[in-house]
Amino acid sequence: MPPLSSQEYVCDPRPDYPLLIAAKRYTVPGYTSEDSDALTLVLTHGTGYHKEQWEPTLEHLFENIARAGDASSVKIRDVWAIDCPNHGDSAILNERTLLWGYDNFNWEEYARAVHIFLSGLGRGVDVDFSKCRLVGIGHSMGCVALISSTAFSPKVSFDSFIFAEPMCFPKDSMLPSFSTYLTTGAEKRRDIFASRGEALAWLQSRAGFKVWDPRVLRAFVNHGLRELPTAEYPDKTSGVTLKCTRAQEAACYRDHYNTGRVRAYNYLPTLCASRPVHVLYGAIDDYIPGQVKDRLLAEGMHNRQASARRVPGSGHLIVQTQPRALADAIWAVLAREPVPAWEKTKL
Repeated sequence: MPPLSSQEYVCDPRPDYPLLIAAKRYTVPGYTSEDSDALTLVLTHGTGYHKEQWEPTLEHLFENIARAGDASSVKIRDVWAIDCPNHGDSAILNERTLLWGYDNFNWEEYARAVHIFLSGLGRGVDVDFSKCRLVGIGHSMGCVALISSTAFSPKVSFDSFIFAEPMCFPKDSMLPSFSTYLTTGAEKRRDIFASRGEALAWLQSRAGFKVWDPRVLRAFVNHGLRELPTAEYPDKTSGVTLKCTRAQEAACYRDHYNTGRVRAYNYLPTLCASRPVHVLYGAIDDYIPGQVKDRLLAEGMHNRQASARRVPGSGHLIVQTQPRALADAIWAVLAREPVPAWEKTKL
């Protein structure tokens, strides 16, 4: 199968919105379709990551399409992955603007960026997404961005959604200590390396990164780092640092009762009543306790979700650790394969 082909885009919504939005469009020659019923997938990422983290998952998804051949009912026109405004390439474009006072970066900022991008409210992306069959696929914070993006006007019409480890909760289940733990971890993260080679070697030596798929880790080194100097480190003239700075990652965690997460949780029943919503949880309950996952399905979604699946061998970092299993789960949703019983899939 040919490799993924990508084109880079920048959406500039100024003066109506101050932050630029970077994205990539992916296709695979011979395996993407121009048919009118073909799907356009819209990918959003988790906190601390970037759009290219999805690439190994996409490779496996297109392998499934290749194996299915002409018998497949799944047709994909293209895939768009969108960076949060303070992550990835967007963070470089916005580095001066982010110094204005974004020390608390509500996740609804990402939702606003997704909405602007898909609504054609900025310059630089000559695509009419209103004519596309959109399927929103998010991970963690990216799920919240997709959910909340549907509450803005003009409406963006999605066919369906697939949420991998959605990080949205009712207000009474949000623990300030957990948010503080994430904030402190981001603030103390090592963020300067002499080279990308040194960064890769250091990450490979850390327990938390050893469980990552090697391709995802390389994508993090290749696309999650940038050359020095930067606006944050103007005096450092060599080496590399994080595109999503420690300060900006911490800013995404800083609100103990993050209104974006809570509003997304409360809006889920409305979304489920209007569009098919599929949930993919890791079989390992690490960041999100099992009872919170069950509560989201039963209370947060009023059991209106179109399907709920467990992805074997994965915890919350499903994109980073199990791209093949995640791709298979996404394929199962798109191909409308039978859904296993929720309890039986807890591995």
